[in-house]
Amino acid sequence: MKAMILAAGKGTRVQPLTYEMPKPMIPILGKPVMEYLVEHLVKYGIKDIMVNVSYLHEKIESYFGEGQRFGARIGYSFEGYTNDKGEVMPKPIGSAGGMKKIQEFGGFFDETTLVICGDALIDLDIQSALFEHRRKGAKVSIITKEVPLEKVSEYGMVVADKDGRVQSFQEKPKKEDALSTLASTGIYIIEPEIIDLIPVDQPFDIGSELFPLLVEKGVPFFAQNRFFNWIDIGNIKDFWAVQQSVLSGEVAHMTVPGTKIADELWVGLNVRIDWNGTKIEGPVYIGSGTEIEAGSTIIGPTWIGHGSKICSGSVVEKCIFFEYTRVQPDSEMSELVVYNDYSVTRDGKISHITDSKDAAWRDARDRRSKARPAVKLVESAGGR
Repeated sequence: MKAMILAAGKGTRVQPLTYEMPKPMIPILGKPVMEYLVEHLVKYGIKDIMVNVSYLHEKIESYFGEGQRFGARIGYSFEGYTNDKGEVMPKPIGSAGGMKKIQEFGGFFDETTLVICGDALIDLDIQSALFEHRRKGAKVSIITKEVPLEKVSEYGMVVADKDGRVQSFQEKPKKEDALSTLASTGIYIIEPEIIDLIPVDQPFDIGSELFPLLVEKGVPFFAQNRFFNWIDIGNIKDFWAVQQSVLSGEVAHMTVPGTKIADELWVGLNVRIDWNGTKIEGPVYIGSGTEIEAGSTIIGPTWIGHGSKICSGSVVEKCIFFEYTRVQPDSEMSELVVYNDYSVTRDGKISHITDSKDAAWRDARDRRSKARPAVKLVESAGGR
């Protein structure tokens, strides 16, 4: 069995995190989401992995390389072009289009392949899913999860008959219009001959174009409703919630890194904590080279990236700080994600450091008293 990880999207719904990193590189407990996926695939003996890339592709490629350190063989298919100025321009061609490009180039899909989105945490029993796929004689299987009726409007829903054969799809239907409570997880098992149905040299999507075509043609196409952890980082609000869950130990097989020095308190290397008047209630992780000044209060679940500084008198509660975040003296920060010059509330409201002259955070490496002026980011072509 082989695998393909879909990693070409731009991740606009997870901005500002994706201003400078592709969505599969978003860290959970300090490790990219895609790394968890690669490790899970290798655990089940799936070592040949293709990845379609586009937006900020070099960051994925330089981190994962050829895959040796993960016990895998990883290849890449870039979707884009170089313009007349010599600039590399991303241009995704759809999830199915990306598969066709790979197949036309080198015939990678010559056996059963697991196709999976590169932005979710899963613990799917792949062996069991493959067994059911073959038992039913399926050419394509889509892995689904039951969701409450109140949440169907958040997902692409799969309508199947009593035997699991897919009948139709609904994209984020209203509660009263939903014909199913089976949500697509973006995990598919596909046989090689299905690639023949994808047109050449044009954008083509798996969910909205290939799958309806399969239903129309009567291809053996089945939904598998499985019980497993599936944590999709669909937007910035999801990112905050996921970090809160994993720090609280609610997700099996995910452990906080560092050394545990007190109940629910983990630290990296060379951390300096002045305990005079300082209060820390876990779960809290404090990254390497971080300083906690006297009189600080930190309430978990909180993640503080390396090289950060929590100044005296400040209060930090349920926050996710990326590296080199400095919380100003006597400031209060609650339920925020801080990434470089941006902060995001748990409800998704984005603020730039220049929006307020009294912003509670700064770059820990910046010794200037005033924040740097905002730099306008140039949008480039991209997908999801």
